[in-house]
Amino acid sequence: MTRLIVAIALLFGLVIQSLAQDGGGSQIDERLTTGGAQTLEDILARQRGEAIDDEFRKSATGDPNSAAAISSQLGTLGGASDAELWRALRFGSADITVSSGGLPATVLMQDGGMWWLDWRSGTLSKYGGYLLLGTLALLIVFYLLRGKIMIDGEKTGRTITRFKTIERFSHWLLAISFIVLGITGLITLFGRTAFIPIIGKDAFSAIAIWSKWIHNNISWAFMLALIMVFVLWVVHNIPNRTDLKWMAVGGGIFKKGVHPPAKKFNAGQKIIFWSVILLGASIAASGLSLLFPFELPMFAQTFQFLNATGIPQFLGFGVLPEQMAPHEEMQYAQLWHAIVSFILMAIILAHIYIGSVGMEGAFDAMGSGEVEEQWAREHHSLWVEEVKSASSKETKPVGSTAPAE
Repeated sequence: MTRLIVAIALLFGLVIQSLAQDGGGSQIDERLTTGGAQTLEDILARQRGEAIDDEFRKSATGDPNSAAAISSQLGTLGGASDAELWRALRFGSADITVSSGGLPATVLMQDGGMWWLDWRSGTLSKYGGYLLLGTLALLIVFYLLRGKIMIDGEKTGRTITRFKTIERFSHWLLAISFIVLGITGLITLFGRTAFIPIIGKDAFSAIAIWSKWIHNNISWAFMLALIMVFVLWVVHNIPNRTDLKWMAVGGGIFKKGVHPPAKKFNAGQKIIFWSVILLGASIAASGLSLLFPFELPMFAQTFQFLNATGIPQFLGFGVLPEQMAPHEEMQYAQLWHAIVSFILMAIILAHIYIGSVGMEGAFDAMGSGEVEEQWAREHHSLWVEEVKSASSKETKPVGSTAPAE
């Protein structure tokens, strides 16, 4: 009889153990018995990059009401153990008071940086790299198929002033600063995976430090040039009906002998201009947020505005977070800064192509400021007429003399 009872008990124990290994409810019981600690399954799932439900631990932070009564002058520890206190710190639910440092100093542990790190080193690097490489590949294919866009008509030997010195200075200040910012930014993003295996950690450390210093300081030149370019050229980049005609034939870029009329800037150049101004301003704003951390938050208020419009909910993103720790603000700012920079770099690659090897005579506009008159007539005929008309009005009639006194 005793053996039968033991056998039944063993069989019952095996069934319970099997259920504990298979069922989700038994996992909760196991976690409860450990005081909310992670199970082996949790750890392995986290290592595989799978989502982990932390709700069972977020609430396991103790209960002050269950604390023992005060039995001495110093009182008792309270209703929370050390493990529960650290758990509250991790999930941001601990009541923290600091004497200095403000809100940033109250964030003692912020594990939200893990999703940022994974997204930065994974999705951002992968698709950002694909975007730049894909843009370069398309430009090479276009060059092989179309070739260099040459001046179709007979050259006159005369030149016309395309851009003044201040305009060229603003352009090159913007161009050079953006190129340097792009290179140093790519070093910061891809350096650990691209450079360390080749040159080692010590050499890359020096490169990374200098890249960061250069990136932070040359950003001021970029922002200054952005303002200068906007002030100098915004009046010439307002869209008009002529742009529709230009876009209808693709600006003549894809077919030889086609030269739609255009003013000082054609529709393609206007797209470049507004892309640089709008995307550049966004890059500058997020860059300032990173240069002055904790002082220029951007995303909590932006998400609040977007939630009010209902757009995130309509697109399936749900309600975006409206309360963020300063560290989270920096993470979002860094990702936005990089995403917009990748897009602008791809656009600028196309701009550099057209302004250099893609079109004959285009570089002269920003090189010397003087362009071949035939080139100007083929690509900016309306602007040439305006310049000629203004020049003829300023020229005094031949044989005119000053009035006698």
